Amino acid sequence: MTPAILPVADYNRQLQEKAIRLQKMMANFNAPNIKIFASEPIHYRMRAEFRVWHDNDQLFHIIFDQQTKQRIRVNYFMAGSMLMNELMSYIITAVQNDIVLRTKLFQIEYLTTTSGEALITLIYHRSIETKEWRNHASMLLENLFNLGYKINIIGRSAKTKICINYDYVEEYITVSGIVLNYRQIDNIFTQPNTGINIKMLDWVLSLTIEAQGDLLELYCGNGNFSLALSRNFAKILAIEIAKQSVNLAQHNIMVNNIDNVQIIRMSVAEFTKLIKGVRTFKRMNNVSIDNYQCNTVFLDPPRCGLDDYTNNLVQNYPKIIYISCNPESLCRDLVTLTVTHNIENIALFDQFPYTNHIECGVILVKKKILF
Repeated sequence: MTPAILPVADYNRQLQEKAIRLQKMMANFNAPNIKIFASEPIHYRMRAEFRVWHDNDQLFHIIFDQQTKQRIRVNYFMAGSMLMNELMSYIITAVQNDIVLRTKLFQIEYLTTTSGEALITLIYHRSIETKEWRNHASMLLENLFNLGYKINIIGRSAKTKICINYDYVEEYITVSGIVLNYRQIDNIFTQPNTGINIKMLDWVLSLTIEAQGDLLELYCGNGNFSLALSRNFAKILAIEIAKQSVNLAQHNIMVNNIDNVQIIRMSVAEFTKLIKGVRTFKRMNNVSIDNYQCNTVFLDPPRCGLDDYTNNLVQNYPKIIYISCNPESLCRDLVTLTVTHNIENIALFDQFPYTNHIECGVILVKKKILF
């Protein structure tokens, strides 16, 4: 959990401790020295969620201490973007003074962008399917517009979702000299630390400039890496199981005028069966695997890492790019992957400063067979 008050003076020491810990974990795999990418020490988080504490007529943003479970009141969230902090102050006061918006409100979520847009989600323990709630939320949105904010508001309760305006924001980031437009939608994962995300994209791009052939990307999400990597590969075949993420990735590909990325909605296990010829899928009618000559595979799996199907599949590729949010599962996978591949590059990306969390990237190349 990111603390409300950050020990900024201790940031560099904590980062070095992470690097030492990761280097020790990689020692058994003959890994090279780790390249370290530091985060901004404050205002690095673009999204966050807070519980709402009701104390008579007053409302407060709170988080919970993970160990003691005690409530921590958050008046200013040092990790949050400047825009997030501005909105937190305004929103909690505005909602506190509005009986319709405050009644049984239990959580507020903020999604902000470096380009100045924000999505605010108000979550309730009651029905909000009323004209009254919609009118009051619309007035809140209008007041924010009048103050110059580019805001969208969502209300949620049980299975209800009410959008006041839109349920997304547009993010524009510059990656290796090119501006990319990413639409980010409520409840779909986005990288929380945009500064570090840019460093990850730049790092992968710099190490694939001379890439040969096509790219197979597994777990492509909203196309975060697909969009950036499209300039370094002839074609990209990207796999993603979540329907909303697939739709979002396809939108992002379209608005960036990218024509060499194909998204397929299926699980990695299904794709493994497809590639081995075990079964066919109707959704592949317009896509021929034979048209792709993938020499590189890109992986950004969930915390659990790779299953056996995926691990066996990726060993067939000359180059593996593995982005991991969990070095423990990464090390487990490397036990198998380093039988056939050597680690060529490794980097630590400090996605979540002041926590034990380590995000890292590993590039592996196939071992040469000596006769």
